[in-house]
Amino acid sequence: MIKKVSRQDQILLVDDNPANLKILYETLDGRGYKLLVADSGEKAVSIVKKSHPDLVLLDVMMPGMDGFEVCRVLKQDPETARSSIIFLSALDDTDSKVIGFDAGGVDYISKPFQIKEVIARVETHLKIHRLEQQLEWKNLELQTDKTSILEAMSEGIYGLNRKGQIIFANPAACRMNRCEESELLGQSFANLHFNHSHIPEGDNEYDLDRITERLQRVLTNGESLKIGHAVFSRPGGTVFPVAFSAASTKSGSFSTHAVVVFHDISEELEQEQELERARQSLDAQRAQLAHVSRLSMMGEMAAGIAHEVNQPLTAIVNYVRLAARISKAENLDRESMTSTLEKIESQCLRASQVIQHIRDFVKKPLQGKEIVSGAQLAQDIIELAEIEAKEHGIELVIKVAEDLPNLNVEEIQVQQVALNLLRNGMEAMEQAEIDGVIEFSVQVEEGGGKVRFEVADAGPGVKEEYRESLFSPFFTTKKSGMGIGLTLCQSIIHSHGGEIGYRPNQEDGSTFYFILPVVS
Repeated sequence: MIKKVSRQDQILLVDDNPANLKILYETLDGRGYKLLVADSGEKAVSIVKKSHPDLVLLDVMMPGMDGFEVCRVLKQDPETARSSIIFLSALDDTDSKVIGFDAGGVDYISKPFQIKEVIARVETHLKIHRLEQQLEWKNLELQTDKTSILEAMSEGIYGLNRKGQIIFANPAACRMNRCEESELLGQSFANLHFNHSHIPEGDNEYDLDRITERLQRVLTNGESLKIGHAVFSRPGGTVFPVAFSAASTKSGSFSTHAVVVFHDISEELEQEQELERARQSLDAQRAQLAHVSRLSMMGEMAAGIAHEVNQPLTAIVNYVRLAARISKAENLDRESMTSTLEKIESQCLRASQVIQHIRDFVKKPLQGKEIVSGAQLAQDIIELAEIEAKEHGIELVIKVAEDLPNLNVEEIQVQQVALNLLRNGMEAMEQAEIDGVIEFSVQVEEGGGKVRFEVADAGPGVKEEYRESLFSPFFTTKKSGMGIGLTLCQSIIHSHGGEIGYRPNQEDGSTFYFILPVVS
């Protein structure tokens, strides 16, 4: 903050007539002013240069330098130009007054003096002079504050003239460009920063022609421009990534017609890359955990799987024995042999399908998300769920809508979520020794933009105090559970842009559901 030093108002009285000086001195003495006197133009100039009075009462008609010449000399020198000058003259014609005002005077007092008039005019012009000084100091303070703010800002700032040339650059702009301010001033903003010889092809969404056209609209039409990612070239030929905006000052009275604010986003881009690498690592770890979970699930389902495979194998053995008896008959019954071989083939395919489903489920998927048929996804889930339902002796009720839309998913992971929810329901019913059915439903949500998968069991349900913790890591109500199943399900569904949740049934049991967006 600039501090002003207050002082007593100084008035210089200039007249070659001692009597006039005496009258003026006596009129103004005792009013709190510091009075200075001079009896010639030359002495007046010397005193003003030394003392810098606030107001000069200056006689016009003096030998040597007259009042008009003294006024011109004082106003031409910046050191003395701030003193206000009131002319003292018996000349009352308009031409003389115009000459005085052209020389830099602010008022006239006619001779002979009227005491009240002298006092009133002196007080008025001293007040005006003080207000002008205060305004000058205020402007200086504002200019100093503005300079301090601009120097302290980390963003680069340019002022552009009507032609789009840089007429101002703050220190941050110079630092980012690695150059002196003189190397930026006078440069075309567009040509400097969007020069194709400096910027690799394809790095800028805005080429030179496009940025020139957009900038012209800012300068002439008052539009604004904001770009989140561009590449600036420096005067030295290197480049750096920036976010920048340009806005019109919306005033033709300013030499600056637009202001450009920009900052280097190199660190932000590096952070984004680090975040992307972390996300990829997290996805890989989640996929690995999901794979381990599927292997564990298949281990727990081993008895049911063995039973499902053993049935067609038993049938194959029986059909092979039948074929052997047919082949030993004296008259070969070709029709019976053909039928028996077809049944053997059918049972082989059945066993193969079961094994293939298991292989597809436990293997690590090589691809990411892909567009799959909603109906086929539901069918694959049902085929695996039926194996588990048979093992637990629970009836599985299927409710699948017709014409399910396509989904963009990692198919195996969605199967894993559905199967996990189904097995949880079956185990809850078995442990509580509850007979009943478990329902698996796949329906299109109202509006057609989402597909809802639901598993409703007839088990004992979830205690109210446990409900908020269901999807928390390592929370479980099972004696041998690790508490990661539902957490993993939630992670998988969220990675697909979906949602997963729980609600108690109106009567007994629980309903777990997840919702996935359809392919738009």
